[in-house]
Amino acid sequence: MDRKTIRRALVSVYHKDGLDSILRSLASEGVEILSTGGTQAFIESLGIPCRKVEDVTGYPSILGGRVKTLHPRVFGGILGRRALEKDRQEMGHYEIPEIDLVIVDLYPFEETVVSGASQPEIIEKIDIGGISLIRAAAKNYQDVVIIPSKGEYALLQSLLSEQGAETTLEQRRWFACQAFDVSSRYDTAIHEWFENL
Repeated sequence: MDRKTIRRALVSVYHKDGLDSILRSLASEGVEILSTGGTQAFIESLGIPCRKVEDVTGYPSILGGRVKTLHPRVFGGILGRRALEKDRQEMGHYEIPEIDLVIVDLYPFEETVVSGASQPEIIEKIDIGGISLIRAAAKNYQDVVIIPSKGEYALLQSLLSEQGAETTLEQRRWFACQAFDVSSRYDTAIHEWFENL
């Protein structure tokens, strides 16, 4: 079957505008939401239950927030192939929860450059965890929905309204294609900045 039900979502975004209706829709469908830092505080401010990623990983956000989601229990939950018995067994053995939806909005690298920020400030706007989540979820589009920027929020909201917490393979493939476009443009901008240092 190419239809998949979203049971657990990881939400880690920079821009939170437009996210509230999606979160309410997910909550009304009984989707468990995992999150970090400011996004987690935003979700809880809406009165929506949210589980801390650190409760899954056993590690707090460290190194000034540079490392939050980079952990096997997060990436295993995204990359685990549901159709492979070996993957399912390993996920069970290492207590890795399946993550069916990833919503990411990357640090605003280009906007920071244009603002005239200092080199250290610009460096800190090079997203590591977010871009890794995007690539992992897009790679495993057979099982996972990836929302790689706020540009896709409206379509996700439309799908949730029309279909509930379910997606088709073709829909997941489309989101994965968008994800690699976002990733490519982001890395190109960083590359161009580094070339001109």
